Amino acid sequence: MSEIISLVGLLFASYLVGSTPTSIIMGRLTRGIDIREHGSGNAGGTNVFRVLGWKPALAVLIVDGFKGWFPAAVLASAFFNVQIIPDLGVVQILCGFAAVLGHTFTIFAGFKGGKGVGTLGGMLLALFPSAFLFCLFVAILAIIFTGYVSVASIFASVSLPIFIVILPPFIGTEPAPLSLIIFSLLIPWFIIYTHRSNIQRLRNGEENQFEKAMIFRKKDSD
Repeated sequence: MSEIISLVGLLFASYLVGSTPTSIIMGRLTRGIDIREHGSGNAGGTNVFRVLGWKPALAVLIVDGFKGWFPAAVLASAFFNVQIIPDLGVVQILCGFAAVLGHTFTIFAGFKGGKGVGTLGGMLLALFPSAFLFCLFVAILAIIFTGYVSVASIFASVSLPIFIVILPPFIGTEPAPLSLIIFSLLIPWFIIYTHRSNIQRLRNGEENQFEKAMIFRKKDSD
């Protein structure tokens, strides 16, 4: 019974770490505003970039990534010896995703947070760093060619299970555990769910576009 309580406490602690409303705090500190009342209304790094600029957005992105990395890399390992789950990888996934849920449904801001991409990236960095780098590359390419961060997030999440399966033989590491493969297959559905409003705006032609990031389009227009 004590081990179950310990596991629940660990997951709740991970949720609280993820719940830190970074973008909302940044909005209050820099402009005295609620970031959710400006721009797209989302409490995430992309909206911080639109409303506050790249420096606050970079700070938010780093902290949001740390919120996903810390529970998966540190909390899970530190408390693993008292858990009833014999697989450390499973505990890391549970802790990391609890943080992602905390970011998306933060207890400190009426359960209205960001879309979870940055925190999920930090979690992935702890679990499978090489896959994180390749997914980041996919996201960058998607932004360059489409200008849509939402599309980049979805493309990166869809590519995640592919990279997790195909990368180990090429980089000489052990195959990814089954728990991580299964988890990676669920991530695209979560990202699509959190971006459902973006998808609707894309359909309506109303989604915000980062035209400055579309370097090839800029060259064509010159």
